[in-house]
Parts: sequence; C-alpha cells; structure tokens
Amino acid sequence: MVDRSCEEVHISKPDSFENVKDQIGFCGIWCGSCVVGNGVLRELTGRYEEVIRAYGLQEWGPKEFDFREFMKGLRSIQEMPLCQGCRKGDGKPNCEIRICASGKKINDCSECDQSSDCKNSDALQKMREGALRTGLFVKTENLDRRKLIRKWTSELKGKWPHSILFMPDEP
Repeated sequence: MVDRSCEEVHISKPDSFENVKDQIGFCGIWCGSCVVGNGVLRELTGRYEEVIRAYGLQEWGPKEFDFREFMKGLRSIQEMPLCQGCRKGDGKPNCEIRICASGKKINDCSECDQSSDCKNSDALQKMREGALRTGLFVKTENLDRRKLIRKWTSELKGKWPHSILFMPDEP
C-alpha cells in the first residue's frame, strides 16, 4: 500500500460567494449564507474527495463499502449547478413570494406594509423557518440591507462550514 498521508491537497476557494454575497431574496433569505449558492457544499465535497483519494480509502477501507458509488455521489454533488438566487433567475420560477414582492415593487417581504393580510404568509414562514433551521440568515425586519449584509458576512466568517469561504488560499 502506498502511503498517501502526507500528500498535499490543494483546492482554491470558491468565487461563487462573490456572485451571491450581496443578494437577499424576496423572501428575505440571504443567498450569501446558502451553502448551495455560495459554493461551500461544492468546495467541501471536493476537499473531502481529495482527502479520501490521498489516504487511499479504496485500498484499506471496509470491504462492504462501495467506494466507487460513494465517489460517484461526491462527483455528482460537485457537478450540481450553483444556485444564482431568485434575483438572478434561479429558484422556483413561479414563486408566489417573488411575484408578490415584484408586483409591489419592494425588495423583500420585510418592506411590505400589508404583512398582516399576506396570502403568502404560510409559504413565507415555512421558507424562513427551514432557512433558519439550516443556519441561513434571514432578513425579517425592514433594516438597511448593506449594513445587514456586512454584519452577516462578519458572522459568517466564524461559522462552520461557511468559514471555509474566508480561509486564505493555500500556496
């Protein structure tokens, strides 16, 4: 067996975060905090694949473990298209929240003065709760977007797994 424990693993940081870091969806979810849109899922999966290969898991791993299927799964995750966010055309094409907010010419639901009569409140609540449960940041109050994004970016730097976005590139 070849000793691969000291092989250097190098993957550069994703630039997909730059594409979504300033985007808050109509529902209030900050795209910069989403692992699918900001590239964290793809980055970590790639690093995981490289570490597994470097350590030769196929050679010494459990015999009942289907290494090829596992690696195929990791590659398929890396090939998933990055979500660009609803403001750039991704997401649910007929999203009721996007249609409503666009029709009212507001940036997101926190700016709506008709929230008590909202026909989309159940969908909005479900989206926001799911987002918060997975660690995403959600704008629920009509606050300054730029200040909020700066604050959230600062918080994201210390939050796993997003902290990987802010690690210096290896030489």
